[in-house]
Amino acid sequence: MKSLNFDNQFTAQMPADADTGSQRKQLKNALFARVNPTPVSAPTLIHYSEDAAQLLGLSAEECTSDEFLQVFAGNKQIAGMDAHATCYGGHQFGNWAGQLGDGRAINLGEVELGGTHLMLQLKGAGPTPFSRTADGLAVLRSSLREYLCSEAMYYLGVPTTRALSLITTGEDVVRDMLYDGNAAPEKGAVVCRLSSSFVRFGHFQMLAARQELALLKAFTDFVIQREFPALDNLAADAKGTYIAWFEEVCHRTADLMVHWMRVGFVHGVMNTDNMSIIGETIDYGPYGWLEGFDPNWTPNTTDAGQRRYRYGQQPAIGQWNLMQLANAILPLIEDSKPLEDALTAYVTRYEAGWQKTMTAKLGLRAYDKDLTDRLLTLLTVSETDMTLFFRALAGIAEDTPQPFTTLAHCYYTPELLSDADKAQIETWLADYLKAAKAQGQSDEDRAVLMNQTNPKYVLRNYLSQIAIDSAEAGDYSKVDELLNALKNPYDEQPEYEHLAEKRPEWARNKAGCSMLSCSS
Repeated sequence: MKSLNFDNQFTAQMPADADTGSQRKQLKNALFARVNPTPVSAPTLIHYSEDAAQLLGLSAEECTSDEFLQVFAGNKQIAGMDAHATCYGGHQFGNWAGQLGDGRAINLGEVELGGTHLMLQLKGAGPTPFSRTADGLAVLRSSLREYLCSEAMYYLGVPTTRALSLITTGEDVVRDMLYDGNAAPEKGAVVCRLSSSFVRFGHFQMLAARQELALLKAFTDFVIQREFPALDNLAADAKGTYIAWFEEVCHRTADLMVHWMRVGFVHGVMNTDNMSIIGETIDYGPYGWLEGFDPNWTPNTTDAGQRRYRYGQQPAIGQWNLMQLANAILPLIEDSKPLEDALTAYVTRYEAGWQKTMTAKLGLRAYDKDLTDRLLTLLTVSETDMTLFFRALAGIAEDTPQPFTTLAHCYYTPELLSDADKAQIETWLADYLKAAKAQGQSDEDRAVLMNQTNPKYVLRNYLSQIAIDSAEAGDYSKVDELLNALKNPYDEQPEYEHLAEKRPEWARNKAGCSMLSCSS
């Protein structure tokens, strides 16, 4: 893999801890510690992403070589790599947790790609100084979910970290999947993740909490110059640049929330240490996809009582997390007013984005608040599959006989809908088609717009679990099949029709298919 040209600006410019290795410690006046991945006994390549590999200029031959396997399993480092783990803090479920850091992630180094760059990161490659009482490892179950979802989100058009490879280690990792005292050995695995930056809100919070304001300034300057070069005016107007940068982070976060809401994605753990400074989806843990439309649903068992990170609250949590970032960088600006203005603008941008995306989801030319609000209420009257509903809605036209029948497959228990419920739905459908016509939108144009906005294929939890069960039994064909379908989520793909069906009843309460824990 001589094509990988490393240019490790982060480790070159930012201060490292004096110690190397995985001994647990609290860092001071440093942003990272050098630590090597833990070698594994019998790595096996389960899958690699051809598209992600192309970003790095890696050929199919290189990706199936023994060197690729050894490097991305953590057994070997190649010239130019500078393995390290970074230190950050964060608010977890609303409470300050102090130092956290890359507890099971090890950055291998930054690859220069002619005007841009990508950091290569192994997740599940062993302990770091930030692993606390954990082992820094990951299991096939969670690693496969991260690998699949990273790529699925990319194809959906949602900003995300990417996944290059999924490799099993040949070693067992003991995990208590549901935190119920039933720990058991599972297959270990390592995922290689890609992003131009894995910097989180929590990096800035940690420096502010340690009152290391000179380092906070140096780090913020580095992030702006490295990841936001269009905003770099630090020499002429440092405070103005910081404000413009925070505004841009707010914009990207608002846009990300719109995307999540559009496709029905629920992150599950929106702690500030899981928020990307460049506005990408990061850290695929107990995520899920809305199947029955329920704004109060969260996939995270740890959050089952509080439901802090439920689907409907994600935009508000995005703003709350930005507020914590604003508190961290306030010493650089010494004036809260522009930060407060940016937080207010976040709400405005999100609302504008939400209205625009709902207009497109309905195939309209102009936002119709009454129609939208009525629909969102109707979707909760009976358990309605969000993905199927919007796709089916695109196929309903003015001359469609018995339009409710066309939508019946979108309901989990259509037989329980009362005549009054059905009448309400059909009244809405009539009003909707009338509104589209009044806006000059033909049935054909409406359907095209809707099918470009509303995916047919999403990574439903039960599909992931089927792939996991097969992979744990040594059959990796389901992984390949899922990724092939998810590469074109807005297309019909008749050969993958079975992957676009609503959740089967057996999966309603099955572990991994409904609620998940943070267990890795």
